[in-house]
Amino acid sequence: MKHVLLLLLLPLCVSAQRTLTLEESLKLACEASPDAQAARHTFRTAYWNYRYHKANYLPSLTLTSNPYLNRSISKVTQGDGTVRYVEQNLLSSDLSLSLTQNVPWTGGTLSVQSSIDRLDLFNDKTTSWQTAPVFLTYSQQLFGYNSMKWDRRIEPAKYTEARRSYVETVEFVKASAVSRFFSLALAQSNLESARQNFAQADTLYRIARGRYEMGSITESDMLQLEVKRLNEETALLNAGTQLDYAMQALRSYLGITTDDSLVIHTDSIVPIFTVNPDRALSIALQRSPDVLSWQRRLTQADADVSYAKSQAGLKADIYLRFGLTQTANRFKEAYRNPMDQQYVSIGLSLPILDWGRGKGRIQVARSQRELVAIQVEQAETDFEQNIRRIVAQFNLAARRVGISRRTAETAERHYDVARRLYVMGKTTVLELNNALNEKDSARQSAMSALETYWNLYFTLRSLTLYDFEKDREIEVLEYN
Repeated sequence: MKHVLLLLLLPLCVSAQRTLTLEESLKLACEASPDAQAARHTFRTAYWNYRYHKANYLPSLTLTSNPYLNRSISKVTQGDGTVRYVEQNLLSSDLSLSLTQNVPWTGGTLSVQSSIDRLDLFNDKTTSWQTAPVFLTYSQQLFGYNSMKWDRRIEPAKYTEARRSYVETVEFVKASAVSRFFSLALAQSNLESARQNFAQADTLYRIARGRYEMGSITESDMLQLEVKRLNEETALLNAGTQLDYAMQALRSYLGITTDDSLVIHTDSIVPIFTVNPDRALSIALQRSPDVLSWQRRLTQADADVSYAKSQAGLKADIYLRFGLTQTANRFKEAYRNPMDQQYVSIGLSLPILDWGRGKGRIQVARSQRELVAIQVEQAETDFEQNIRRIVAQFNLAARRVGISRRTAETAERHYDVARRLYVMGKTTVLELNNALNEKDSARQSAMSALETYWNLYFTLRSLTLYDFEKDREIEVLEYN
């Protein structure tokens, strides 16, 4: 009984309370929930991966230097075959500046380089220079896999997919916050009902005991009300425990670190509008990250087939180099009358006997491509069905909210009437208990209808990235 009294007096004992609306809860969830934070980090990673991809198509300028000092005794073989130990005491200094540009159309690499080397021989007290004012280099595979060509198709799609997935996740976060919000709202409502039910059950039991003592009711009727009172006392204790669990879950998800008691404020008025399923499906096919993911998977499968083909046939690498160079004992002479140098290299590789490994890789890649195509086709079908199902459920959800609200109001009035009739002795205990159960069930159904509506509301937004209430696209932001 002591615990029951504490629960009944709980609102008077709470030192600090914080009222939360659904809108405030959604805002906090988008800022501090673990799911929202994980989504931001995932999107940030995708952004920098895309930046890295774009940088591969821009020229890179590199300055390098590798000076070294060598003071040692080395074994040197002479021209006549004899071996001498020669003391080395030198300093080598170099500086090189190179500009490199990848060529996406061919998959090759073009570079321009300029370098200068200085060699100081301390034993002879001499200095020499070697310069290369300019060197042009180009290299590529002639019949190989052009990864840059495929990356130009895949990587932008991945980034766009990541942007839309971030918005999709934010809407899912809102749906998760809705579930936790209404779990606490339901627990709060159940505790309120449990307090009322216990107080009324206690009053009715006291009345029944007085009537039993006067002989106006049977002992069975009195005992039924005593059992009802004990059950309501247990229900009150359980409702308090469930309220604590639900409050902790909501606090954790919203990132609330204070111990304030959260008081949920719910609005039974919801936006009422109808969504056309064909229009919703059309929008979803245009904006959903899932659709981009399917297209990207098909493109990646095509790239895998291309790579397998490149590994099975003729492979050739070409390397071209042209430059100017000169050596001198003085710096100013190192850039006079440079000599030109050319270098051309072609490497060929043709598998003669690989026991079908190359052909096998191609067939595996093609089979995987067909599998991906089948999976994508099935995913598209499931996606369409899911959109139409969600839209149909949502179009009915608002009506259910209104009906359940009116049902709860009617059940509350019915119980009040039944309680007054019992006090006047004009109804039975069974009818009173039935009215009480209907009242509690109707109140829970009304809260459940609200939760279902908002879950469907944000689920539909997440699948389409579209706000049907305001008839506008949900903005997909760039990373900043």
